[in-house]
Amino acid sequence: MTRVERIRAALEAAFAPSRLEVEDDSHRHAGHAGARDGRGHFNVLIVSPAFAGKAPLARHRAVYAALGDMMQTDIHALSIQAQTPAEAGA
Repeated sequence: MTRVERIRAALEAAFAPSRLEVEDDSHRHAGHAGARDGRGHFNVLIVSPAFAGKAPLARHRAVYAALGDMMQTDIHALSIQAQTPAEAGA
């Protein structure tokens, strides 16, 4: 299973999103100090009712928690857009 697939599976299990996009942006950071240890750079767009009533920081913390150990072993940088369906216009 690729890192993108693992990230996707963890977020789907935790949030049952109506929309989920996971992009591996690691190729743009080749040679970057944080990429030397093999961890990657990723962009996530996730839309879920689970984010209703939560501040942006709480949403990000929930995503980090759902990814668990991957934040230490596979992910160096993570850009997160976490929205409710209403915010996403869905």
